[in-house]
Amino acid sequence: MRKYLNIKVILAVGIICCITWGLGVRHGRQLTGEQINILLGSGMNSKLQRVVTYIEHNYIEPLSADSIAELAIPAIIEKLDPHSAYLPAYTFKRSEEKLDGEFDGIGITFNMATDTVIVLSTIPSGPSQRAGVAAGDRIMRVNDTLISGVKMSQEEVMRRLRGPRGTQVQLSLERRGVADPVSVTITRDAIPLRSVEASVMLNDDTGFIKLSQFARTSLHEVKSALDTLRKQGMKRLVFDLRGNAGGFLDQAILIANEFLPQGKLIVYTEDRAKRQVKQFSDGRGSVTDLAVAVLIDEISASSSEILAGALQDNDRGTIVGRRSFGKGLVQSQIPFNDGSALRLTVSKYFTPTGRSIQKPYTAGSKDYELDLANRFLHNEYFSADSIRFADSLRFTTPKGKTVYGGGGIMPDVFVPLDTTRVTKYYLEVSGRNILYRFTIDYADTHRKALDAARSTADLEQMFAADAGMFNRFVTYASKNGVRPVWSEISRSRSVMEAQLKAYIARNSALDSNAFYYFIRPIDETLQRAIEILHKQPLEKPKPKRPKRVRIEDAEKK
Repeated sequence: MRKYLNIKVILAVGIICCITWGLGVRHGRQLTGEQINILLGSGMNSKLQRVVTYIEHNYIEPLSADSIAELAIPAIIEKLDPHSAYLPAYTFKRSEEKLDGEFDGIGITFNMATDTVIVLSTIPSGPSQRAGVAAGDRIMRVNDTLISGVKMSQEEVMRRLRGPRGTQVQLSLERRGVADPVSVTITRDAIPLRSVEASVMLNDDTGFIKLSQFARTSLHEVKSALDTLRKQGMKRLVFDLRGNAGGFLDQAILIANEFLPQGKLIVYTEDRAKRQVKQFSDGRGSVTDLAVAVLIDEISASSSEILAGALQDNDRGTIVGRRSFGKGLVQSQIPFNDGSALRLTVSKYFTPTGRSIQKPYTAGSKDYELDLANRFLHNEYFSADSIRFADSLRFTTPKGKTVYGGGGIMPDVFVPLDTTRVTKYYLEVSGRNILYRFTIDYADTHRKALDAARSTADLEQMFAADAGMFNRFVTYASKNGVRPVWSEISRSRSVMEAQLKAYIARNSALDSNAFYYFIRPIDETLQRAIEILHKQPLEKPKPKRPKRVRIEDAEKK
Protein backbone atom coordinates (compact mmCIF):
# COMPACT_ATOMS: atom_id res chain seq x y z
CA MET A 1 0.00 0.00 0.00
CA ARG A 2 2.81 2.39 0.90
CA LYS A 3 4.37 1.76 -2.52
CA TYR A 4 1.19 2.94 -4.28
CA LEU A 5 0.89 5.98 -2.01
CA ASN A 6 4.45 6.95 -2.82
CA ILE A 7 3.70 6.69 -6.54
CA LYS A 8 0.69 8.96 -6.03
CA VAL A 9 2.84 11.42 -4.12
CA ILE A 10 5.44 11.48 -6.90
CA LEU A 11 2.77 11.93 -9.56
CA ALA A 12 0.94 14.67 -7.71
CA VAL A 13 3.98 16.72 -6.79
CA GLY A 14 5.29 16.31 -10.31
CA ILE A 15 2.03 17.45 -11.84
CA ILE A 16 2.02 20.50 -9.61
CA CYS A 17 5.57 21.21 -10.72
CA CYS A 18 4.54 20.81 -14.37
CA ILE A 19 1.68 23.23 -13.95
CA THR A 20 3.77 25.69 -11.99
CA TRP A 21 6.80 25.84 -14.24
CA GLY A 22 5.07 24.93 -17.53
CA LEU A 23 6.99 22.24 -19.39
CA GLY A 24 5.22 23.13 -22.61
CA VAL A 25 4.79 19.52 -23.82
CA ARG A 26 1.33 18.58 -25.08
CA HIS A 27 -0.56 15.42 -24.04
CA GLY A 28 -0.20 12.44 -26.36
CA ARG A 29 3.06 13.48 -27.99
CA GLN A 30 5.70 10.75 -27.71
CA LEU A 31 9.24 11.70 -26.83
CA THR A 32 12.05 9.99 -28.73
CA GLY A 33 14.79 8.15 -26.88
CA GLU A 34 17.18 10.96 -27.73
CA GLN A 35 14.77 13.59 -26.38
CA ILE A 36 14.35 11.60 -23.17
CA ASN A 37 18.11 11.37 -22.72
CA ILE A 38 18.44 15.11 -23.30
CA LEU A 39 15.64 15.80 -20.84
CA LEU A 40 16.99 13.49 -18.15
CA GLY A 41 20.42 14.92 -18.54
CA SER A 42 19.34 18.55 -18.66
CA GLY A 43 19.47 21.14 -15.94
CA MET A 44 16.04 20.15 -14.65
CA ASN A 45 17.27 18.92 -11.30
CA SER A 46 13.91 17.78 -9.92
CA LYS A 47 13.60 14.00 -10.13
CA LEU A 48 9.84 14.42 -9.76
CA GLN A 49 9.64 16.64 -12.82
CA ARG A 50 11.60 14.17 -14.91
CA VAL A 51 9.61 11.13 -13.77
CA VAL A 52 6.26 12.79 -14.34
CA THR A 53 7.26 14.04 -17.76
CA TYR A 54 8.38 10.56 -18.77
CA ILE A 55 5.14 8.95 -17.47
CA GLU A 56 2.95 11.62 -19.00
CA HIS A 57 4.31 11.10 -22.50
CA ASN A 58 5.20 7.41 -22.57
CA TYR A 59 2.80 5.53 -20.31
CA ILE A 60 0.65 3.06 -22.26
CA GLU A 61 -2.63 4.78 -21.26
CA PRO A 62 -3.28 8.53 -21.56
CA LEU A 63 -3.41 10.22 -18.17
CA SER A 64 -5.33 13.35 -17.23
CA ALA A 65 -3.20 15.53 -14.99
CA ASP A 66 -6.29 16.91 -13.26
CA SER A 67 -7.80 13.52 -12.47
CA ILE A 68 -4.49 12.16 -11.17
CA ALA A 69 -4.01 15.27 -9.06
CA GLU A 70 -7.43 14.83 -7.43
CA LEU A 71 -6.41 11.33 -6.38
CA ALA A 72 -2.83 12.05 -5.49
CA ILE A 73 -2.89 15.36 -3.64
CA PRO A 74 -4.81 13.90 -0.67
CA ALA A 75 -2.09 11.23 -0.46
CA ILE A 76 0.52 13.96 -0.11
CA ILE A 77 -1.45 15.86 2.49
CA GLU A 78 -2.14 12.82 4.63
CA LYS A 79 1.62 12.44 5.11
CA LEU A 80 1.66 15.81 6.86
CA ASP A 81 -0.19 16.81 10.03
CA PRO A 82 -3.83 15.86 10.73
CA HIS A 83 -5.22 19.33 9.98
CA SER A 84 -3.66 20.17 6.64
CA ALA A 85 -6.26 19.28 4.04
CA TYR A 86 -7.09 19.34 0.35
CA LEU A 87 -10.69 20.36 -0.35
CA PRO A 88 -12.25 19.50 -3.73
CA ALA A 89 -14.36 22.26 -5.25
CA TYR A 90 -17.75 21.13 -3.92
CA THR A 91 -16.44 20.47 -0.40
CA PHE A 92 -14.63 23.82 -0.34
CA LYS A 93 -17.75 25.69 -1.45
CA ARG A 94 -19.86 24.11 1.28
CA SER A 95 -17.26 24.80 3.97
CA GLU A 96 -16.99 28.44 2.90
CA GLU A 97 -20.77 28.84 2.97
CA LYS A 98 -20.84 27.78 6.60
CA LEU A 99 -18.30 30.43 7.57
CA ASP A 100 -19.17 33.27 5.18
CA GLY A 101 -22.47 33.97 6.91
CA GLU A 102 -24.92 33.39 4.05
CA PHE A 103 -25.94 31.12 1.20
CA ASP A 104 -28.60 31.19 -1.51
CA GLY A 105 -31.74 29.20 -0.75
CA ILE A 106 -35.36 29.30 0.40
CA GLY A 107 -34.90 29.99 4.13
CA ILE A 108 -36.29 27.07 6.13
CA THR A 109 -35.13 24.82 8.95
CA PHE A 110 -36.27 21.27 8.35
CA ASN A 111 -35.97 17.76 9.73
CA MET A 112 -36.15 14.39 7.98
CA ALA A 113 -36.52 12.09 10.98
CA THR A 114 -39.67 10.46 9.55
CA ASP A 115 -38.41 10.14 5.94
CA THR A 116 -40.41 13.26 5.14
CA VAL A 117 -39.12 16.82 5.02
CA ILE A 118 -40.92 18.58 7.88
CA VAL A 119 -40.56 22.37 8.10
CA LEU A 120 -39.57 23.27 11.66
CA SER A 121 -39.40 27.01 11.09
CA THR A 122 -39.04 29.66 8.41
CA ILE A 123 -36.57 32.54 8.53
CA PRO A 124 -38.49 35.74 9.36
CA SER A 125 -39.19 37.73 6.19
CA GLY A 126 -37.29 35.08 4.21
CA PRO A 127 -38.31 33.65 0.81
CA SER A 128 -40.35 30.75 2.21
CA GLN A 129 -42.21 32.84 4.75
CA ARG A 130 -43.05 35.40 2.08
CA ALA A 131 -44.37 32.60 -0.15
CA GLY A 132 -46.62 31.25 2.60
CA VAL A 133 -44.65 28.22 3.83
CA ALA A 134 -45.45 27.52 7.49
CA ALA A 135 -43.92 25.50 10.32
CA GLY A 136 -45.36 22.00 10.28
CA ASP A 137 -45.69 21.79 6.49
CA ARG A 138 -44.46 18.59 4.84
CA ILE A 139 -42.60 19.04 1.56
CA MET A 140 -43.78 16.31 -0.79
CA ARG A 141 -42.31 17.46 -4.10
CA VAL A 142 -39.60 19.87 -5.25
CA ASN A 143 -40.51 20.96 -8.76
CA ASP A 144 -41.50 17.65 -10.37
CA THR A 145 -39.43 15.39 -8.10
CA LEU A 146 -41.03 13.37 -5.31
CA ILE A 147 -38.86 13.66 -2.18
CA SER A 148 -41.21 12.26 0.47
CA GLY A 149 -41.03 8.58 1.39
CA VAL A 150 -38.29 7.78 -1.12
CA LYS A 151 -35.35 7.71 1.32
CA MET A 152 -33.65 10.65 -0.36
CA SER A 153 -30.57 11.86 1.50
CA GLN A 154 -30.60 15.19 3.30
CA GLU A 155 -27.70 16.31 1.09
CA GLU A 156 -29.76 15.62 -2.02
CA VAL A 157 -32.80 17.45 -0.62
CA MET A 158 -30.66 20.49 0.18
CA ARG A 159 -29.18 20.44 -3.30
CA ARG A 160 -32.67 20.62 -4.79
CA LEU A 161 -33.87 23.38 -2.48
CA ARG A 162 -30.81 25.58 -2.84
CA GLY A 163 -29.88 27.51 -5.95
CA PRO A 164 -28.74 30.93 -7.19
CA ARG A 165 -30.66 33.87 -5.80
CA GLY A 166 -33.38 35.07 -8.15
CA THR A 167 -34.20 31.58 -9.44
CA GLN A 168 -37.52 29.94 -8.60
CA VAL A 169 -38.47 26.58 -7.11
CA GLN A 170 -41.97 25.10 -6.81
CA LEU A 171 -42.93 23.09 -3.73
CA SER A 172 -45.89 20.80 -3.19
CA LEU A 173 -46.81 20.84 0.50
CA GLU A 174 -48.96 18.65 2.69
CA ARG A 175 -50.59 20.81 5.37
CA ARG A 176 -52.61 19.67 8.36
CA GLY A 177 -56.30 20.41 7.92
CA VAL A 178 -56.01 20.90 4.17
CA ALA A 179 -57.15 17.99 2.01
CA ASP A 180 -55.35 18.86 -1.22
CA PRO A 181 -51.63 19.55 -1.70
CA VAL A 182 -50.65 23.21 -1.33
CA SER A 183 -48.50 24.53 -4.17
CA VAL A 184 -46.14 27.45 -3.59
CA THR A 185 -43.54 29.08 -5.82
CA ILE A 186 -40.51 30.48 -3.99
CA THR A 187 -37.91 32.86 -5.35
CA ARG A 188 -34.55 31.97 -3.84
CA ASP A 189 -32.60 34.69 -2.06
CA ALA A 190 -29.57 35.21 0.18
CA ILE A 191 -30.11 33.39 3.49
CA PRO A 192 -28.14 34.51 6.52
CA LEU A 193 -26.40 31.79 8.54
CA ARG A 194 -26.35 32.23 12.29
CA SER A 195 -23.33 31.25 14.34
CA VAL A 196 -25.12 32.22 17.56
CA GLU A 197 -27.49 29.27 17.73
CA ALA A 198 -29.29 30.46 20.85
CA SER A 199 -29.43 33.52 23.09
CA VAL A 200 -31.85 33.33 26.00
CA MET A 201 -32.30 34.18 29.68
CA LEU A 202 -32.19 31.01 31.80
CA ASN A 203 -33.47 32.76 34.92
CA ASP A 204 -33.87 36.30 36.22
CA ASP A 205 -30.18 37.23 35.99
CA THR A 206 -28.37 34.49 34.02
CA GLY A 207 -28.04 34.69 30.26
CA PHE A 208 -27.06 31.90 27.89
CA ILE A 209 -25.32 32.14 24.51
CA LYS A 210 -24.68 29.09 22.34
CA LEU A 211 -22.02 29.71 19.66
CA SER A 212 -21.98 26.87 17.12
CA GLN A 213 -19.02 28.08 15.01
CA PHE A 214 -16.68 31.03 14.46
CA ALA A 215 -17.95 32.58 11.21
CA ARG A 216 -17.30 35.99 9.68
CA THR A 217 -20.30 37.44 11.49
CA SER A 218 -19.70 35.84 14.90
CA LEU A 219 -18.42 38.93 16.75
CA HIS A 220 -21.38 41.00 15.52
CA GLU A 221 -23.83 38.25 16.51
CA VAL A 222 -22.28 37.79 19.96
CA LYS A 223 -22.26 41.53 20.69
CA SER A 224 -25.88 41.81 19.58
CA ALA A 225 -26.84 38.87 21.81
CA LEU A 226 -24.98 40.38 24.77
CA ASP A 227 -26.76 43.72 24.31
CA THR A 228 -30.17 42.03 24.14
CA LEU A 229 -29.53 39.90 27.23
CA ARG A 230 -28.25 42.91 29.17
CA LYS A 231 -31.51 44.70 28.47
CA GLN A 232 -33.36 41.66 29.82
CA GLY A 233 -31.48 41.83 33.12
CA MET A 234 -28.43 39.61 32.54
CA LYS A 235 -25.79 39.87 35.26
CA ARG A 236 -24.17 36.49 34.69
CA LEU A 237 -23.43 34.63 31.46
CA VAL A 238 -23.04 30.99 30.40
CA PHE A 239 -21.14 30.92 27.09
CA ASP A 240 -21.56 27.53 25.43
CA LEU A 241 -18.78 26.33 23.08
CA ARG A 242 -19.66 22.63 23.25
CA GLY A 243 -19.63 21.03 19.83
CA ASN A 244 -17.97 24.12 18.31
CA ALA A 245 -15.13 22.82 16.13
CA GLY A 246 -13.74 26.27 15.33
CA GLY A 247 -13.62 28.60 12.36
CA PHE A 248 -12.02 31.99 11.85
CA LEU A 249 -9.16 32.71 14.24
CA ASP A 250 -9.73 36.48 14.19
CA GLN A 251 -13.31 36.06 15.44
CA ALA A 252 -12.11 34.07 18.46
CA ILE A 253 -9.60 36.83 19.26
CA LEU A 254 -12.21 39.59 18.88
CA ILE A 255 -14.75 37.78 21.05
CA ALA A 256 -12.10 37.12 23.73
CA ASN A 257 -11.36 40.85 23.63
CA GLU A 258 -14.96 41.52 24.72
CA PHE A 259 -14.27 39.78 28.04
CA LEU A 260 -10.72 40.91 28.87
CA PRO A 261 -9.41 44.16 30.35
CA GLN A 262 -6.79 46.15 28.49
CA GLY A 263 -3.32 44.77 27.83
CA LYS A 264 -4.01 41.05 28.33
CA LEU A 265 -2.37 38.58 25.97
CA ILE A 266 -5.07 36.64 24.11
CA VAL A 267 -3.01 34.28 21.96
CA TYR A 268 0.22 34.16 20.01
CA THR A 269 1.28 32.19 16.96
CA GLU A 270 4.73 30.91 16.02
CA ASP A 271 5.88 29.71 12.59
CA ARG A 272 8.75 27.38 11.71
CA ALA A 273 11.22 30.30 11.73
CA LYS A 274 10.16 30.98 15.36
CA ARG A 275 8.57 34.28 14.35
CA GLN A 276 5.81 35.20 16.82
CA VAL A 277 2.68 37.28 16.36
CA LYS A 278 0.99 38.31 19.61
CA GLN A 279 -2.58 39.55 20.07
CA PHE A 280 -3.52 41.70 23.07
CA SER A 281 -6.85 42.99 24.38
CA ASP A 282 -7.53 46.69 23.83
CA GLY A 283 -9.79 47.35 26.84
CA ARG A 284 -12.83 48.20 24.73
CA GLY A 285 -14.71 44.99 25.49
CA SER A 286 -18.36 45.34 26.50
CA VAL A 287 -18.37 42.64 29.22
CA THR A 288 -14.95 42.87 30.86
CA ASP A 289 -16.43 42.51 34.37
CA LEU A 290 -19.39 40.22 33.68
CA ALA A 291 -19.33 36.91 35.59
CA VAL A 292 -18.88 34.24 32.92
CA ALA A 293 -18.66 30.46 32.68
CA VAL A 294 -17.53 28.83 29.42
CA LEU A 295 -18.75 25.35 28.52
CA ILE A 296 -16.49 23.03 26.50
CA ASP A 297 -16.42 19.36 25.54
CA GLU A 298 -14.35 16.95 23.48
CA ILE A 299 -15.62 18.47 20.20
CA SER A 300 -14.67 22.05 21.14
CA ALA A 301 -11.61 22.74 19.00
CA SER A 302 -9.33 25.34 17.43
CA SER A 303 -10.93 28.79 17.82
CA SER A 304 -13.06 27.49 20.69
CA GLU A 305 -9.88 26.48 22.49
CA ILE A 306 -8.26 29.83 21.78
CA LEU A 307 -11.19 31.64 23.40
CA ALA A 308 -11.42 29.24 26.36
CA GLY A 309 -7.64 29.27 26.82
CA ALA A 310 -7.46 33.07 26.73
CA LEU A 311 -10.05 33.40 29.51
CA GLN A 312 -8.61 30.53 31.57
CA ASP A 313 -5.01 31.73 31.39
CA ASN A 314 -6.03 35.28 32.32
CA ASP A 315 -8.05 34.00 35.32
CA ARG A 316 -11.18 35.39 33.70
CA GLY A 317 -14.24 33.23 34.22
CA THR A 318 -14.59 29.50 34.84
CA ILE A 319 -14.20 26.76 32.23
CA VAL A 320 -16.73 23.95 32.80
CA GLY A 321 -17.22 20.58 31.09
CA ARG A 322 -14.81 18.02 29.63
CA ARG A 323 -11.35 18.18 28.04
CA SER A 324 -11.45 19.87 24.63
CA PHE A 325 -10.29 18.36 21.34
CA GLY A 326 -6.67 19.60 21.27
CA LYS A 327 -6.05 21.44 17.99
CA GLY A 328 -3.24 23.96 18.27
CA LEU A 329 -2.24 24.28 14.61
CA VAL A 330 -3.02 27.22 12.32
CA GLN A 331 -3.81 26.71 8.63
CA SER A 332 -3.32 29.04 5.69
CA GLN A 333 -5.83 28.62 2.86
CA ILE A 334 -4.73 28.56 -0.78
CA PRO A 335 -7.58 28.58 -3.35
CA PHE A 336 -7.16 27.15 -6.86
CA ASN A 337 -8.77 28.22 -10.12
CA ASP A 338 -10.98 25.12 -10.30
CA GLY A 339 -12.70 26.01 -7.01
CA SER A 340 -10.70 23.62 -4.85
CA ALA A 341 -8.37 24.71 -2.07
CA LEU A 342 -5.43 23.64 0.07
CA ARG A 343 -5.37 24.28 3.79
CA LEU A 344 -1.77 24.00 4.95
CA THR A 345 -0.55 24.20 8.53
CA VAL A 346 1.87 27.13 8.72
CA SER A 347 2.18 27.83 12.44
CA LYS A 348 1.22 26.80 15.97
CA TYR A 349 -0.76 28.86 18.41
CA PHE A 350 -0.09 29.22 22.12
CA THR A 351 -2.33 30.34 24.98
CA PRO A 352 -1.24 33.32 27.15
CA THR A 353 0.72 31.16 29.62
CA GLY A 354 2.68 29.63 26.72
CA ARG A 355 0.71 26.41 26.35
CA SER A 356 0.50 24.55 23.07
CA ILE A 357 -2.69 22.55 23.45
CA GLN A 358 -2.09 20.48 20.29
CA LYS A 359 -2.48 16.80 21.15
CA PRO A 360 0.28 14.43 19.98
CA TYR A 361 0.12 12.95 16.49
CA THR A 362 2.22 10.89 14.11
CA ALA A 363 2.15 12.10 10.52
CA GLY A 364 0.09 9.76 8.35
CA SER A 365 -1.18 7.71 11.32
CA LYS A 366 -4.88 6.99 11.83
CA ASP A 367 -4.45 6.90 15.63
CA TYR A 368 -5.21 10.63 15.79
CA GLU A 369 -8.71 10.04 14.42
CA LEU A 370 -9.36 7.44 17.11
CA ASP A 371 -8.48 9.74 20.00
CA LEU A 372 -12.06 10.51 21.05
CA ALA A 373 -12.98 6.83 20.96
CA ASN A 374 -9.89 6.04 23.04
CA ARG A 375 -10.94 8.63 25.61
CA PHE A 376 -14.20 6.75 26.02
CA LEU A 377 -12.40 3.42 26.35
CA HIS A 378 -10.11 4.90 28.98
CA ASN A 379 -13.12 6.13 31.00
CA GLU A 380 -12.16 9.78 30.54
CA TYR A 381 -15.70 10.97 29.85
CA PHE A 382 -16.78 9.70 33.26
CA SER A 383 -13.81 10.43 35.53
CA ALA A 384 -11.29 13.28 35.66
CA ASP A 385 -8.87 10.91 37.41
CA SER A 386 -8.50 9.03 34.10
CA ILE A 387 -6.80 12.06 32.53
CA ARG A 388 -3.02 12.29 32.86
CA PHE A 389 -0.79 15.25 31.94
CA ALA A 390 3.00 15.22 32.01
CA ASP A 391 4.62 17.53 34.58
CA SER A 392 6.62 19.06 31.74
CA LEU A 393 3.35 20.45 30.35
CA ARG A 394 2.40 22.21 33.60
CA PHE A 395 1.85 25.99 33.46
CA THR A 396 0.68 28.57 36.01
CA THR A 397 -1.75 31.48 35.55
CA PRO A 398 -1.12 34.92 37.09
CA LYS A 399 -3.27 34.00 40.11
CA GLY A 400 -1.46 30.71 40.65
CA LYS A 401 -3.88 28.28 39.01
CA THR A 402 -2.28 25.20 37.42
CA VAL A 403 -3.12 24.53 33.78
CA TYR A 404 -1.72 22.00 31.31
CA GLY A 405 -0.78 21.94 27.65
CA GLY A 406 -0.32 19.16 25.14
CA GLY A 407 -3.83 17.78 24.81
CA GLY A 408 -6.64 20.31 24.74
CA ILE A 409 -8.04 22.63 27.40
CA MET A 410 -8.72 20.86 30.68
CA PRO A 411 -11.70 22.61 32.33
CA ASP A 412 -11.48 24.19 35.75
CA VAL A 413 -14.54 22.18 36.73
CA PHE A 414 -14.91 18.69 35.22
CA VAL A 415 -18.47 17.42 34.63
CA PRO A 416 -18.71 13.76 33.61
CA LEU A 417 -21.24 12.27 31.22
CA ASP A 418 -24.34 11.23 33.14
CA THR A 419 -25.74 7.86 32.12
CA THR A 420 -27.62 7.09 35.36
CA ARG A 421 -31.01 7.91 33.79
CA VAL A 422 -30.45 5.95 30.58
CA THR A 423 -32.61 2.82 30.43
CA LYS A 424 -33.52 0.28 27.78
CA TYR A 425 -36.98 1.89 27.48
CA TYR A 426 -35.46 5.31 26.86
CA LEU A 427 -33.03 3.92 24.28
CA GLU A 428 -35.94 2.26 22.46
CA VAL A 429 -38.20 5.34 22.25
CA SER A 430 -35.34 7.66 21.32
CA GLY A 431 -33.40 5.30 19.05
CA ARG A 432 -36.50 4.43 17.03
CA ASN A 433 -37.45 8.13 16.76
CA ILE A 434 -40.74 7.51 18.59
CA LEU A 435 -40.10 10.32 21.05
CA TYR A 436 -39.32 12.79 18.28
CA ARG A 437 -42.29 11.72 16.12
CA PHE A 438 -44.60 12.32 19.08
CA THR A 439 -43.32 15.90 19.35
CA ILE A 440 -44.01 16.49 15.66
CA ASP A 441 -47.58 15.25 16.04
CA TYR A 442 -47.99 17.33 19.19
CA ALA A 443 -46.74 20.44 17.40
CA ASP A 444 -49.21 19.84 14.58
CA THR A 445 -52.08 19.56 17.04
CA HIS A 446 -51.03 22.64 19.03
CA ARG A 447 -49.79 24.75 16.12
CA LYS A 448 -51.95 27.76 17.00
CA ALA A 449 -50.62 27.95 20.57
CA LEU A 450 -47.00 27.44 19.44
CA ASP A 451 -47.25 30.18 16.83
CA ALA A 452 -48.77 32.54 19.40
CA ALA A 453 -45.99 31.98 21.98
CA ARG A 454 -43.81 35.06 22.40
CA SER A 455 -41.71 33.96 25.37
CA THR A 456 -40.54 30.85 27.20
CA ALA A 457 -43.06 31.82 29.90
CA ASP A 458 -45.87 31.39 27.35
CA LEU A 459 -44.59 27.91 26.52
CA GLU A 460 -44.23 27.05 30.21
CA GLN A 461 -47.87 28.01 30.64
CA MET A 462 -48.91 25.81 27.70
CA PHE A 463 -47.08 22.78 29.10
CA ALA A 464 -48.41 23.36 32.63
CA ALA A 465 -51.97 23.35 31.27
CA ASP A 466 -51.39 19.96 29.60
CA ALA A 467 -50.73 17.69 32.58
CA GLY A 468 -51.51 14.54 30.59
CA MET A 469 -48.89 15.02 27.87
CA PHE A 470 -46.39 12.51 29.25
CA ASN A 471 -48.97 9.76 29.71
CA ARG A 472 -50.16 10.29 26.15
CA PHE A 473 -46.56 9.87 25.02
CA VAL A 474 -46.30 6.52 26.83
CA THR A 475 -49.52 5.40 25.14
CA TYR A 476 -48.18 6.60 21.77
CA ALA A 477 -44.95 4.64 22.29
CA SER A 478 -46.93 1.52 23.18
CA LYS A 479 -48.97 1.78 19.98
CA ASN A 480 -45.68 2.04 18.08
CA GLY A 481 -44.21 -1.13 19.53
CA VAL A 482 -42.51 -0.09 22.81
CA ARG A 483 -44.47 -1.49 25.75
CA PRO A 484 -44.22 0.49 29.01
CA VAL A 485 -41.82 -0.71 31.69
CA TRP A 486 -42.74 1.58 34.56
CA SER A 487 -39.61 1.08 36.63
CA GLU A 488 -37.51 2.20 33.66
CA ILE A 489 -39.94 4.98 32.76
CA SER A 490 -39.68 6.33 36.30
CA ARG A 491 -35.90 6.34 36.12
CA SER A 492 -35.76 8.05 32.70
CA ARG A 493 -38.82 10.28 33.05
CA SER A 494 -36.99 13.55 33.76
CA VAL A 495 -34.87 13.07 30.61
CA MET A 496 -37.84 12.24 28.41
CA GLU A 497 -40.01 15.07 29.78
CA ALA A 498 -37.25 17.62 29.16
CA GLN A 499 -36.68 16.34 25.62
CA LEU A 500 -40.39 16.32 24.82
CA LYS A 501 -40.75 19.94 25.90
CA ALA A 502 -37.53 21.03 24.19
CA TYR A 503 -38.38 19.43 20.82
CA ILE A 504 -41.92 20.78 20.92
CA ALA A 505 -40.71 24.24 21.91
CA ARG A 506 -38.26 24.27 18.99
CA ASN A 507 -41.32 24.11 16.72
CA SER A 508 -42.40 27.52 18.04
CA ALA A 509 -41.30 30.93 16.82
CA LEU A 510 -38.67 30.91 19.60
CA ASP A 511 -36.84 28.08 17.82
CA SER A 512 -33.45 27.11 19.37
CA ASN A 513 -33.77 29.64 22.21
CA ALA A 514 -36.73 27.66 23.51
CA PHE A 515 -34.97 24.34 22.93
CA TYR A 516 -31.99 25.22 25.15
CA TYR A 517 -34.24 26.77 27.78
CA PHE A 518 -36.30 23.61 28.20
CA ILE A 519 -33.41 21.14 27.90
CA ARG A 520 -31.47 22.78 30.73
CA PRO A 521 -32.95 20.69 33.62
CA ILE A 522 -31.13 17.59 32.28
CA ASP A 523 -27.98 19.41 31.11
CA GLU A 524 -25.61 18.66 33.99
CA THR A 525 -22.81 20.83 32.63
CA LEU A 526 -25.10 23.82 32.22
CA GLN A 527 -26.60 23.34 35.68
CA ARG A 528 -23.14 23.19 37.23
CA ALA A 529 -22.13 26.40 35.47
CA ILE A 530 -25.23 28.19 36.80
CA GLU A 531 -24.39 27.02 40.34
CA ILE A 532 -20.80 28.28 40.02
CA LEU A 533 -21.88 31.66 38.69
CA HIS A 534 -24.36 32.18 41.52
CA LYS A 535 -21.60 31.68 44.08
CA GLN A 536 -19.60 34.53 42.57
CA PRO A 537 -20.08 38.21 43.40
CA LEU A 538 -22.05 40.17 40.85
CA GLU A 539 -20.45 42.59 38.46
CA LYS A 540 -19.57 45.97 39.96
CA PRO A 541 -21.03 48.96 38.16
CA LYS A 542 -18.49 50.55 35.86
CA PRO A 543 -17.45 54.09 36.80
CA LYS A 544 -18.92 56.69 34.53
CA ARG A 545 -16.47 57.97 31.99
CA PRO A 546 -15.80 61.70 32.15
CA LYS A 547 -17.57 63.66 29.48
CA ARG A 548 -15.27 64.45 26.60
CA VAL A 549 -14.64 68.14 26.09
CA ARG A 550 -13.44 69.46 22.78
CA ILE A 551 -10.21 71.50 22.93
CA GLU A 552 -11.86 74.59 21.53
CA ASP A 553 -14.64 74.37 24.15
CA ALA A 554 -12.07 74.05 26.97
CA GLU A 555 -10.22 77.09 25.70
CA LYS A 556 -13.42 79.11 25.75
CA LYS A 557 -13.92 78.21 29.42
